[in-house]
Amino acid sequence: MFRSFGWPEALIILAVILIVFGVGKLPQVGGALGKGIREFRRGKSGLLEELEEEEEPKLETKTAKKLAESKAKAVESSESV
Repeated sequence: MFRSFGWPEALIILAVILIVFGVGKLPQVGGALGKGIREFRRGKSGLLEELEEEEEPKLETKTAKKLAESKAKAVESSESV
């Protein structure tokens, strides 16, 4: 149903940008677009790092609980012998 973005569409968009902003403002627009993309990537990577940091204690807690349970079972089985 939907096509991927191709060369004809890119040329049309570039022509519209040239008409709207002009040749003189094009470097400024490109620079601003590049800064925006970099900030987005930094924000995304920061958010992913925060999510990983929040997830690590949960995993450590689950692992510690499982370890404690297995030790308790081992102690119970050794006491019953």
